[in-house]
Amino acid sequence: MATGRNQPCPCGSARKYKRCCGNPLKMSLKGIHRPTESRVADGIAKALEHHKASELIRCQQQGLGKPIISTEHQGRRLVAVGNKVYHSTKFKTFPDFLFAYVKGKLGSEWGNAEIVKPLEERHIILQWYNEYYLFQKRHFDKDHEIQSFPATGVVNCYLGLAYSLYLLEHNVELQDRLLKRLKDSANFQGAYYELIVANCLIRAGFDLVLEDETDRASKHCEFSAVSQKTGKKYWVEAKMRAVSGILGKSDHDGTQSLEPTSSLIQHVNKALAKPAADERLIFIDLNTDPPDGQSLPDWMERAAQKLEGLEKTYQKGERAYIFVTNMAFHRRLTDARPAGAVLVHGFGIPDFGRPGEYRLTEIYRKRQKHKDAYHIFEAVKEYPKFPSTFDGSLPSETFGDGGGRIIIGETYFFPDMDEKGITGTVTSAMVSETEKTEHLGITTKDNGSFILSRPMTEAELTDYKNHPEAFFGVILQPPGNANDPYELFEFFVGCYKNSSKEKLLEFLKDSQDTDSLAALPHMDLVLEYCERLVAAAVAGQENR
Repeated sequence: MATGRNQPCPCGSARKYKRCCGNPLKMSLKGIHRPTESRVADGIAKALEHHKASELIRCQQQGLGKPIISTEHQGRRLVAVGNKVYHSTKFKTFPDFLFAYVKGKLGSEWGNAEIVKPLEERHIILQWYNEYYLFQKRHFDKDHEIQSFPATGVVNCYLGLAYSLYLLEHNVELQDRLLKRLKDSANFQGAYYELIVANCLIRAGFDLVLEDETDRASKHCEFSAVSQKTGKKYWVEAKMRAVSGILGKSDHDGTQSLEPTSSLIQHVNKALAKPAADERLIFIDLNTDPPDGQSLPDWMERAAQKLEGLEKTYQKGERAYIFVTNMAFHRRLTDARPAGAVLVHGFGIPDFGRPGEYRLTEIYRKRQKHKDAYHIFEAVKEYPKFPSTFDGSLPSETFGDGGGRIIIGETYFFPDMDEKGITGTVTSAMVSETEKTEHLGITTKDNGSFILSRPMTEAELTDYKNHPEAFFGVILQPPGNANDPYELFEFFVGCYKNSSKEKLLEFLKDSQDTDSLAALPHMDLVLEYCERLVAAAVAGQENR
């Protein structure tokens, strides 16, 4: 009987057959053979490099919360969430699990009671469920083969909700009261947005502490968040504008105003009125239609002006990081265009989220000072990102039919080179996205050097674009031009931050201000040198 691709390899390696002897790249006539590593020290160093790259990919997929805990056993996929274990033969991808998970959390009794109602009278989650079912019929073939599909609004709403519930239960606690609020149409919107905020904070690397919502004796924020990177604690408040006819709201509890910022100041005032012993994170969603094009939403400038005006009415010392969002996926259920947007504002924090012209060194220092807020900003921009694999592996390897990635530092047999083929170690690699080709630098035992070009599948190319730093199994500086001067500046800082002060001063020996440069602390000198490198690069580009 033939060995299945996902079954253990009969050679005893403990790897899946498709990644071992069933890997077409490992077979002598079709691809690659990996000789045994002889030097233990080199093997350990290599393993550490590969682990760092794999962990980077996993974190980019799953965020900085707890890793997904999952394994396969006797044809079933097991997933641990909190203190529970879910299992099924149908969990081929992580979205498969999320689809089943959210139904289980909400309960079949409640779901069955809702689904018999006319569609327009069902709870909003069941309306999303119906649209997601139609989406599956359009995009999944009859054999239910694993395939990619566009992230339309309904995917982002339904699976985004499921992922938020999963993250909360897996990393903190999923309270029954929150589930009751979700199932109550009158309270759904508030609970839904709180879940979005919790999702973003967990992925950004924050530990959440939930508050006692049954405590009516005093006002308090929804929850607190502690940064894993800085150890700072923040109090979190999340509010979404209620609009009649949207997310279960009516004329009784929702506005008919077409102005997205109509409730902004009211929400901020209420958030600031709640006591907070530490700094605040305030999230306000405008719940409005996204722009049709790729331009910035026109509400951003009005929102910034209103926040600046409100700031002048408060006493000095009142501080908050404010994130004005528009998670409008529910307004574009069949649309695959981006429907999320975020504006950041430092309320009482003049060096955060303010437009203006700044030196690159100033921008860098601000980002370091407010790194927690910048990490949140990036996580909000990526919402509702969720992984497709359980273990952080690349989809092209897990679901594809190819032989897997080429890993820098590994030794392979390349049958297509010369008449008999060549065994060599991959020492470098790069990708030409336009040609959909990877170019490999190979060194043989007798120090021969070769370059081999190999075509890439669409799935492999997508994985490379998502993880260019770690695609080849080690962490590399991603190729290509910087998108803006600051991105180039950060690249230079990464290159020179470990250079000695003496070396940096040697680089700057022809400057007219060498005495003042010599008086700078080491990191200040690094930033000054990198800023001058960017200025020279920009000037050179302009003179071409």
